Amino acid sequence: MADRLLQGVRVDAVRRGPGLGHAERVVTRSRSQRLVEVVEQRLHERINELEEVVGWTRAKALFDLAEEAKAHLLEFAAVNKIEIDFMPGQLSVAHKKRYVDDYRKYADYMRERAGYPHITFMDAEETAQRLGSRRYFGGTRDTGTGHIHPLKLLIGLGRVAANAGADIFEMTKATSISQAGGRVLIETERGTITANRALIACDGHIGNLEPVTASHVMPIRSFIGATIPLGDDSPVLPGGESVDDSRFVVRYFRRSKDGRLLFGGREAYTADNPLDISSHIRRQIAEIYPALANVEITEAWGGSVGITMPRQPFVREVMPNVISAAGYSGHGVMLSNFVGKLYAETVAGNRDRLKLLEELRVPAFPGGRRFRAPLLFLALSWYALVDRI
Repeated sequence: MADRLLQGVRVDAVRRGPGLGHAERVVTRSRSQRLVEVVEQRLHERINELEEVVGWTRAKALFDLAEEAKAHLLEFAAVNKIEIDFMPGQLSVAHKKRYVDDYRKYADYMRERAGYPHITFMDAEETAQRLGSRRYFGGTRDTGTGHIHPLKLLIGLGRVAANAGADIFEMTKATSISQAGGRVLIETERGTITANRALIACDGHIGNLEPVTASHVMPIRSFIGATIPLGDDSPVLPGGESVDDSRFVVRYFRRSKDGRLLFGGREAYTADNPLDISSHIRRQIAEIYPALANVEITEAWGGSVGITMPRQPFVREVMPNVISAAGYSGHGVMLSNFVGKLYAETVAGNRDRLKLLEELRVPAFPGGRRFRAPLLFLALSWYALVDRI
């Protein structure tokens, strides 16, 4: 539908953005009228860290919201017959021995304080067995979560949204958003949309479209490589769990349904892709799995991830009747979908649950438009250096 002109289109609500999650708003709202990535419970801080900042009541409410988001995504896929290749289990592992005790304490906290029984502590031996590598010193295993095929989710969401009556205009760039006469005007390369309300869902692709969001959400480039299928006899991740480690510049990896190792880890803080993604990814794989030092990488790609200063989502009304939701900091597969549902609740008249996210204290990046990218580059380069010490 990308070839249709939009001049003079008038709608009740419009959603602008590339992310997979906010098709959910169209589906949920339409039905209310008639009608990896890893699926984790984090917002991004752990609940014990949130408790220190916002207190137990709000921290538990946010945790419960994220747990509902996790369940909602799986239920939505099942009800709408979207095959998302869900595989259960998540390993979070320590790349430094001095971090191990923090993982042990977190598993205890989750069980005793949060009432979440699915996380258990792993010592070095169990970690090695479950990873198929002795590169890490311990960690946790969470059987209450898992990983999915995000492109299959995106395609399924598009299908369900279209069947619910949504008009989808792909490859139609919004060039400005403004207000006139109490209405929202979205200028695009194909015409103008006039709406009663709008949801901005551009995440790391916000550019200069809306300045408040742009000052709070920074795009970073993340890169992933896919190996050839490793075979059923491979010792790599025999249980099929996904993995993230304790680095600030996190490394994350999992096995796909057909046995490939999908490995992400190299980040860049510019808009450009490196000339050879595969060689960088292969080097990082070899640090963990030396036997795969020369493994063939059949595909390698990169994309922009929207991050915020505290790695928590940025949800805010940036102008009357215009809400922006972005900055999921690597957890958008689950959270962006659910924020779409919460936005639908808002349109239907109940904003209480969306306000839990709106009230998160997400500061703007320092430095303004000119200096915030260089300052972020310096800060994250420092943390990347600390990861190696």
